[in-house]
Amino acid sequence: MLAVRKSRRKLRMGTICSPNPSGTKTSLEVCNANWMASLPPHLHHVPLSNLAIPGSHDSFSYWVDEKSPVGPDQTPAIKRLARISLVKKLMKKWSVTQNLTFREQLEAGIRYFDLRVSSKPGHADQEIYFIHGLFGIKVWDGLMEIDSFLTQHPQEIIFLDFNHFYAMDEAHHRHLVLRIQEAFGNKLCPACSVESITLQTLWEKKCQVLIFYHCPFYKQYPFLWPGKKIPAPWANTTSVRKLILFLETTLSERAPRGTFHVSQAILTPRMKTIARGLVGGLKNTLVHRNLPAILDWAKTQKPGAMGVNIITSDFVDLVDFATTVIELNDLLQEDKALAKC
Repeated sequence: MLAVRKSRRKLRMGTICSPNPSGTKTSLEVCNANWMASLPPHLHHVPLSNLAIPGSHDSFSYWVDEKSPVGPDQTPAIKRLARISLVKKLMKKWSVTQNLTFREQLEAGIRYFDLRVSSKPGHADQEIYFIHGLFGIKVWDGLMEIDSFLTQHPQEIIFLDFNHFYAMDEAHHRHLVLRIQEAFGNKLCPACSVESITLQTLWEKKCQVLIFYHCPFYKQYPFLWPGKKIPAPWANTTSVRKLILFLETTLSERAPRGTFHVSQAILTPRMKTIARGLVGGLKNTLVHRNLPAILDWAKTQKPGAMGVNIITSDFVDLVDFATTVIELNDLLQEDKALAKC
């Protein structure tokens, strides 16, 4: 069975995203671009809510604009402080939670994207931007990047979770939803029974995108899934021990049917954490030191109706995160093999 798992890994990861002069493969260059298409036939009929799927936290934050105004997701006190240029430079160190662009995350195997969006107050247009303390790229540009990948990889399925909205009225929401529709068209999967969503059913319908919209506005469009269908409990802690206890507890309380489930394997800095590691930023203060322990927890998990489903992390490129989560699906195949014995 171990040999089978290794051979599947080679099949999934046989492509180089970008060559380097030495001719060797680095962790960033090995692709999981077609991992869903490469799953064994048995798993094509398993609900996506029972598969292990890697995701990223604050997926868009690989670039934020320190020259733009501070976002409406920040307190008035932070906005006043941010008038000092150095403050924005420090904010950037704590706002960025990913190194890879959308395209690079997709090639690495990430299939769930955690998205926070906002208008720019005072701007006359309806343009919507990604946001995490500071403004990121335009949502439209991100959607186009994602759609380009999906067109080239027609059997890969993604989850776009729009879960925080700032400075947005009904006109802004309508503009954003129309942009989503324009970007993905027939690739959008209408909301339906969670258990009916399998790779096979989506492939037959040529659907590739599930949009979750944590706002009552979802009721107006059949391709918007309600946020309650994808709960993502948040530990809100700087302690790895408390995080892992929280992840285990929320998994044990997971509803066996009717929803997907996100395990947010992330640590959240408190104000004193930021004060102590002000210059180091999130990656150097919290993530580098603790990500290996979080990855060790992920390696012990098993997908299924009461197991892990979507697992998210900060800086998904720092360890072999996506591949670790993807390979958990081999355990479902092993169960099938054992059942025949």
